[in-house]
This record gives sequence, C-alpha cells and structure tokens, in this order.
Amino acid sequence: MTTALHTSSLTSLPLLARGKVRDNYAVGNDRILMVATDRLSAFDVIMGEPIPGKGELLTQMALYWFGKLAHVCPNHLTGDVAESVVTSAEAQQVRGRSMLVKRLKPVPIEAVVRGYLAGSGWTEYQATQSVCGVPLPPGLTNAARLPQPIYTPAAKAAMGEHDENITFERTVEMVGPELAAKIRDISLALYSEAAAIALAKGMIIADTKFEFGLDAHGQLVLMDEVLTPDSSRYWPVEGYEAAFRAGRNPPSYDKQFVRDWLEQVRINGKPWDKTPPAPHLPHDVVEKTAAKYREALERLTA
Repeated sequence: MTTALHTSSLTSLPLLARGKVRDNYAVGNDRILMVATDRLSAFDVIMGEPIPGKGELLTQMALYWFGKLAHVCPNHLTGDVAESVVTSAEAQQVRGRSMLVKRLKPVPIEAVVRGYLAGSGWTEYQATQSVCGVPLPPGLTNAARLPQPIYTPAAKAAMGEHDENITFERTVEMVGPELAAKIRDISLALYSEAAAIALAKGMIIADTKFEFGLDAHGQLVLMDEVLTPDSSRYWPVEGYEAAFRAGRNPPSYDKQFVRDWLEQVRINGKPWDKTPPAPHLPHDVVEKTAAKYREALERLTA
C-alpha cells in the first residue's frame, strides 16, 4: 500500500487552488493537473486524517465513467499522461491519482440529479412536498425511488461555505435559457445511463452532481470528478429494501460511515459543532471508509 497523501507539494508547477480533495496546478495556460489527494471532507470540514488510497480510487472511478459516458457529453480529459508534466522526483505524488485536463471556463452551477429521495432532498420534501422547486407526489418516504429522476441544481459556494439549492429558473437567470436547459437535459441523460450501468453491477446511484465548463468554442464539457462516492450517493442493492421499509438511510459506499461517526462523537461531553478543527478519526473508521471506497470501485469494474 502506498503512503497516504494528505496534501501534494509540487514545486515544478504553479498551484492554482486546493479544494476539499483536489490540488489543482496550472500546466501552461490551457491545461490543469488535477491531483486527487487522500483528504476527506465531511460536513464541509476537511478531516485531519487522510484515507489511504482514496485519491487513486476516485481517479480510477472518474476515468471509468468518463469512458462510459463520452458519447453523451464531451469531457475535459486531454489523454496526456500526468507524470509527463512534473519532474521525475514528483512523479510519485501524481501517479495513479491525477488527471491532466483541459482548462475550461467553469459554469457556476452544481448540476444535481436525484433518482431517490435522500439527504437534504428528503429534509426539504418533508417541509414542502418538493425539492428545489420540483413538486413531488405526496406520501413518499425516506430513500424512496422517485417516479423519474429530477434535476435539482445548486449554486456553487465559496470554499468552506455550503452549496445552496436553487430552482431551475434561477439557473436560467445565471446562464441564460439555452445553456440552463442544455445542462439540465445532459445531466439527466448522464444520470439515467450511469444509474442503469451501476444497477447491473448491484449498486443504486441515489443522487449525484455533475460540473461543467465551456471550452474556447463555447461547447459544454463535463469536468471535475464524475460519479465518484464523493459526488454521489451509492447504495448496494442488497441493503436497500430492508432499510427503505424501516425508513432508515440505506448503507452506502461513501463517507456516510464517517458522517455517522461524527454525528455521535462527543467532545467534552458535547456533540461536535461541525466547524474546524474536525475530531480525530479513529484508525478503524479510517480503515472502514477506505474499504468502502475500494469495494465501490471493485463492484463497478468487476
């Protein structure tokens, strides 16, 4: 097992930004080297302990999906090898966990698609019978499959802030009717295709978020990570039915494990307030989370 990488430290390229998980470096002015670290964020707070191997698993999973969905929408991959743009001494930091991608103009919309009612969608539905302005039938319960997938966009927030659920109408105000409709339609098509592929492998994709950019010709391009357990809620089919009937969250292939642990941890007798610094993650929580990410990729590519 390679050593975990919490933060990359390349000096041969200028650092553009560190996100929750990815460190992005400029390669000339038309490409970006995206390095997926082993950092984990929960409740928008970065944990102090990395999850060994997570960055490589996320990268392999994203590459798998970019390949499967390339006919639905062009993506930002250049096909160039990441190690080719760093020094030989730095190759170890990028190998297997990086993507060399086109530099695009990001669209400031998180394109969220939900096939099931879960998370913030379930919370909102209980209050309003709708999610992001999309009305839903009455009587749905937690983890219910929706009559058809719905598009529920969010506005991208500044680092450390929570993304904010918005209506489709708001996206029209942000980017114009034509682009807003195109993002919605492509997102729904990507989700439907991916959900069918995953289901054949015994996994439910309850919801996911896509990010897009525009290239120099104004063409819409799928970018960032795609359909990883960090950007999607994956449930194994075998645990779903019982959880759904009991009204519980189904077991999942993502950081739910960490979230559940963080929800019950006590610091000086009080619950954690979900602000930095994060509580110290015990070794077994780190291990079990790493195993979940591994299992998701293994099932998908089996």
